[in-house]
Amino acid sequence: MAADHPSTPPAGPGTACAPDNRPAELVLVGQIGTKFLRELEQRLDAPPLREATEWFVDMSGVTRFDLACAYALLRAATLRPKPAALRIHGARRAVQRTLRHAGLDAVAVIEE
Repeated sequence: MAADHPSTPPAGPGTACAPDNRPAELVLVGQIGTKFLRELEQRLDAPPLREATEWFVDMSGVTRFDLACAYALLRAATLRPKPAALRIHGARRAVQRTLRHAGLDAVAVIEE
C-alpha cells in the first residue's frame, strides 16, 4: 500500500492521506522522538486521519519511535467518538516493543 504513496516523506512524522474507499494512510520515516511529538500530534489530528475510521500506518522506514510518540498514536486512534481500526505495518522489532509497551497491541494489528 505504501508503494502507492505519491512521494517519499522526509525524516520525521511523515505524511497522511486518505485514498478513496481505502483506509487512511500514515507513512512514518526516520527517528521519531519527542522532538517531533507536536508535529506528529498535529498530523494525527489532520482531516485525513481524523475523519477516517480505518488507518494503515506504514512504519517500515522508522528506525526509532519514542514512547511518547507511541502514546500519541494510541490517544489519536482511541480517544475519538468512534475509535479507528488501526493496522501497523513494517515496524522493526525495537519499534514493535515500544508500540506494545504503550499498549497499541491491544487496539491495533501489528504486522511484520
